[in-house]
Amino acid sequence: MDENLEKLVVIESPFKGKNYSETEINILYARACIHDSLLNGEYPYASHLFYTQNGILNDKIEGERMLGINAGIAWGKLAKKRIVYQDRGISRGMKYGIEAAKKEGQEVVYRNLPNYKKFLKKVKKMNLKKGYEFEASNGNFSEKNYKQMM
Repeated sequence: MDENLEKLVVIESPFKGKNYSETEINILYARACIHDSLLNGEYPYASHLFYTQNGILNDKIEGERMLGINAGIAWGKLAKKRIVYQDRGISRGMKYGIEAAKKEGQEVVYRNLPNYKKFLKKVKKMNLKKGYEFEASNGNFSEKNYKQMM
């Protein structure tokens, strides 16, 4: 088997928050988790970042949310393991993914984001309504006007 296929992992992290700000922090957290996974030599996939993009599915509509979760589960069957980033808790969607992984016989690895406290300090200083950008080259977050991002 191709050795690159052995590196395929699914990232489980919370998406939906109690409010706009918490959801935005969860998105930034998921991006940081993907960055961490790549630095660990893995090839991560996070369906909750893909399917929730503008124009794909609306996470606020339960039927569309479940459609995205089920699509992620189907793609996730290709992965050898699921990495569960647990610093921000285990959400209902994450539990669903963990159970699906167990049924498939996939390894489930629980992990914390290195420097999570530093991550929280940075994102809490941000005005999330302005927009954000994750600078993967150095692992830092910077504010950026949303209009400039588009």
